[in-house]
Amino acid sequence: MQFVLTGFTHDTGFRVFAFDRIGEDRVRTKCTVRTDLALVRTYGIHVQELPLLCRGLLDRSDESEEIKSLTFTEEEMRAWAKARDEAVTKRKAPHRPSGGHPSAAWRGQHP
Repeated sequence: MQFVLTGFTHDTGFRVFAFDRIGEDRVRTKCTVRTDLALVRTYGIHVQELPLLCRGLLDRSDESEEIKSLTFTEEEMRAWAKARDEAVTKRKAPHRPSGGHPSAAWRGQHP
């Protein structure tokens, strides 16, 4: 199953992404994913990230059911924002040598 972004439209506070669903038989079916732009701002999601997040939502959907229209819900946005924030906090700051001038470590010790 593949999903190909074909465009988007605006609908009173929502951005609606259009996708073609391509099945094993290569038949294309149109489907859409709605995103609430106010919620996107609330959870700090960049508009440029939305197409990939919507495609991820489609990828996680049940392949056996016919998908016509989905909504990227507040729950999904909250979960994504939480996972993003946890990933950021796991990154450690680069280790800096203690004492002396910060560049002394790569210049070598001088008596």
